[in-house]
Amino acid sequence: MEDKTIKENQLATSEKILLVDDEQGLLTLVKITLNKEGYRDITTVETGAEALQAIERTHYDLILLDVMLPDYSGFDLCTEIRRYTTAPIIFLTARTSDYDKLSGFAIGGDDYITKPFNTMELVARVKAVFRRRLLDIASVKESIGAKEVYQYGSIALDMSGAVLRVGETEVTCTAKELELMAFFCAHPNKVFTTAHLYEAVWGISEFGDEKTVTIHISKLRKKLNDEKKPYQIITNLRGIGYKFVPPTGAVEE
Repeated sequence: MEDKTIKENQLATSEKILLVDDEQGLLTLVKITLNKEGYRDITTVETGAEALQAIERTHYDLILLDVMLPDYSGFDLCTEIRRYTTAPIIFLTARTSDYDKLSGFAIGGDDYITKPFNTMELVARVKAVFRRRLLDIASVKESIGAKEVYQYGSIALDMSGAVLRVGETEVTCTAKELELMAFFCAHPNKVFTTAHLYEAVWGISEFGDEKTVTIHISKLRKKLNDEKKPYQIITNLRGIGYKFVPPTGAVEE
């Protein structure tokens, strides 16, 4: 018994997770599954109102959010949540359309899992979120000497302050948009496949969704004023991948 307790304590992690869903059976299943993976600090709620109350009281490292709640649309709730925290949000939903995915990312979601889902896929995505949090700083230091500020002509990215500027304008970005932009800035003029980008920014390749990358790139292009074809800043090579091309004549400062 003592050995088992020691192993369980060694496995336990410190991350706080908020699980929001009105299906009691799913709440129980997901909580048990995550508990077995060492995530013991899990709060479960069944309504949007309860979720907001919990977020006001406690800082969470990850939020798993159902899109269809009895008192809130998960998308509307996500907008409210973003007033309190920048914690990663993974949507859990039966909706599968591209429009729904686009809507989720547009209002601050970080990932999207459709129901019914394999619990191991959920575990993989959760672990990826936390793994990226630990590896991001290390990878930046390794690739660019701990540099957190990039300047390419009119484009300025300050990761320490989570700020992207285009000219004199500060544009609002989600955490994943900033991470994707930072990856591009750290690797100018290099081509990456969508799978590589998904693995580098979202931290997982086995369950990667190419549309996730495509949607985030589309949003970045809009914020970089790079919407007209042929794209000048984030270019795509048909059948190959994407490349960040700094503005003409720009030299990283």
